[in-house]
Amino acid sequence: MALWAQAQQLQGEALHRMQSLYGQHFPIEVRHYLAQWIEAQPWDAVDPENTQEEFKAKRLLDSLIQELQKRAEHQVGEDGFLLKIKLGHYATQLKVTYDRCPLELVRSIKHILYNEERLVQEAMNVTSPAGGTIDGTSQKYQQINQTFEELRVMTQDTENDLRKLQHSQEYFIIQYQESLRIQAQINSLANLPPTERVQRESSLQSKRATVEAWLTREANTLLKYRQDLAEKMQKTLASLRKQQTVILDDELIQWKRRQQLAGNGGPQEGGLDILQSWCEKLADTIWQNRQQIRRVEHLTQQLPIPGPTEELLSELNTTITDIISTLVTSTFIIEKQPPQVLKTQTKFAATVRFLVGGKLNVHMNPPQVKAIIIIHGLRLYAGNVFYHQTTGTLSAHFRNMSLKRIKRSDRRGAESVTEEKFTVLFESQFTVGGNELVFHVKTLSLPVVVIVHGSQDNNATATVLWDNAFSEPGRVPFVVPDKVLWPQLCEALNMKYKAEMQSNRGLSEENLVFLAQKAFSNCSNNPEDYRSMTMTWSQFNRENLPGRTFTFWQWFDGVMELMKRHLRAHWNDGAILGFVNKQQAQDMLMSKPNRTFLLRFSDSEIGGITIAWVAENPNKRMVWNLMPFTTKDFTIRSLADRISDLNHLHFLYPSQPKDEVFSRYYSPPHSKPVDGYVKPEIKQVVKVEFSSPSPDPSPGTPSFVDQAVSPTVNQPHAFNLYSGMSDSMMDPDGEFDLEVETMDMARQVEEFLRQPIENRWGGQQS
Repeated sequence: MALWAQAQQLQGEALHRMQSLYGQHFPIEVRHYLAQWIEAQPWDAVDPENTQEEFKAKRLLDSLIQELQKRAEHQVGEDGFLLKIKLGHYATQLKVTYDRCPLELVRSIKHILYNEERLVQEAMNVTSPAGGTIDGTSQKYQQINQTFEELRVMTQDTENDLRKLQHSQEYFIIQYQESLRIQAQINSLANLPPTERVQRESSLQSKRATVEAWLTREANTLLKYRQDLAEKMQKTLASLRKQQTVILDDELIQWKRRQQLAGNGGPQEGGLDILQSWCEKLADTIWQNRQQIRRVEHLTQQLPIPGPTEELLSELNTTITDIISTLVTSTFIIEKQPPQVLKTQTKFAATVRFLVGGKLNVHMNPPQVKAIIIIHGLRLYAGNVFYHQTTGTLSAHFRNMSLKRIKRSDRRGAESVTEEKFTVLFESQFTVGGNELVFHVKTLSLPVVVIVHGSQDNNATATVLWDNAFSEPGRVPFVVPDKVLWPQLCEALNMKYKAEMQSNRGLSEENLVFLAQKAFSNCSNNPEDYRSMTMTWSQFNRENLPGRTFTFWQWFDGVMELMKRHLRAHWNDGAILGFVNKQQAQDMLMSKPNRTFLLRFSDSEIGGITIAWVAENPNKRMVWNLMPFTTKDFTIRSLADRISDLNHLHFLYPSQPKDEVFSRYYSPPHSKPVDGYVKPEIKQVVKVEFSSPSPDPSPGTPSFVDQAVSPTVNQPHAFNLYSGMSDSMMDPDGEFDLEVETMDMARQVEEFLRQPIENRWGGQQS
């Protein structure tokens, strides 16, 4: 069911909240008549904070106006006439409102759709007739909303009692003034004749005694009213503080944790609008209670009655000020973090947000926000605060920050420059309540690693990943454990890998066992053997793997870089096993028919992938390993095309014909000759002799394959037979190898042939 159809079924408070999303900034009638069109547009593809995407927003605005005008033109009949005028008016209104700021339209509609979906989801997750609940999140949200309702009732109850107290005190003051008037009358009797004076004085004294007795009783009653009211307020503030703790210390901290894990590829944090709505409710309730406390204080000053109330009111004042201070300082947050790997001389952006700023009317006297990059040489930026009326958000955007240079601190031991962590401090100062309260707020960004060259990105990412994954709540910035359990690291690696692959196909248990074997130089295939093992930071990205010139992380990151650049689709198809060592590949392939192959990541080269296949050589059946391909190779010719070129590869492990798996990725054949010239074609060849069974083979007759260890050039339709390759072409591990000069030359030739003819020959043609 479409979202709008579901939204129309909302009831009660949810319906009221949905209706409040609309107004002059975006009429609900436009949402109704263009519901299907609105929900079909790519609003999420536009970032309202990125001014470079304004052209996308303008295109959406123009399309919206066109749709409205089109709908207006199709209205006929008496009822249609009025609707035609109304829709035309809305088209004009939206154009006037957003033509100069189309990104605000995107922001508004994204806000509306997000909140509609949330309200619908909350309505779907309420307690079912059978008594069960659909999910824990909904139950938690219901509890928070229920507590807000209880706080509303408690606050209203104290408000009612406060009014009663005020009325009682006003009547008490009237009676007290009456007592003073009677006393004045008694004093004025001195000038009267004695007989008259005695008669009248007796009556006034009796009346005064009655009033004073009433005043004494009523003073005790007022004192009890005040005491009872203060105690009620105490209970309200206790519940209020508890609710605030749930929202700030649980929900907001969880949001910040999700934001941190999103830096490692976790799901986007989301839910900030819900948090803001809760924080605004807190602000409303806190402010109402603060005003009530101040009114009681005023009443006690207006009519001082000795008792414990003054001390209790002083405690309440301290408590409510502490509660509101905690709310304001905790809800100054970084909505969009600066990049955690920050390259000097590169512009970057960040956004901070006041979750209760709109409710406390901070925008009426908008403060500045300062951003300070905390490095040995400080750099200061100032940003203005903007209130977005359509979404009710108060935020400051920093779009053009940059770090010109970096001065490093003295490092300890084996610490490298890419392990040094910095941060960006955002701070501001503002007043609320007519300058009654002044707040100085500040917040730190997630740790930032500063690099000066792209070659440092790999190690800087390792520092960020470790910090994001394993930092503990309330830590001293930015201390992290030096070692973690292997399963914890597996979770972090899997999260990162799935994000880079943009897939739900993450690392399987077998993949993680392979990584454990590599990390710990262990040969056990049992996952349980690694569950209690710990991995240190040094093992992760300081110490090289045994016999290698790179660390565990550098190898793993090289795999991810290769996959996301060139092989992501093949991984998501399940065509790449990848995390298989040479011996495992041999064991797997030897049980399969000749010409079966698999793809595994190279153990010896960062970001390398190799093809292993089983075939007969003149002497025996064995598994061959092609020299690893890297990113450089796949920029010349894709993996699918290379596999297509290799005629001796027939079945992808375990038994899939290779064309079934890879044919949709093959490059299309070249077009017809242009101006009499035929374009050359690059093909993968391996020069090695195989004896492999073929249909009706002659006994002992060898077959040869057009393949080379490294890329070589083969003109179209050229078919050559090669003699068997000497053992000197094999490395000790059984992988094909060539001299470096030969490899470089072969790649240069391939790159040369990819150039346009005029570039290759300097424009000379024969």
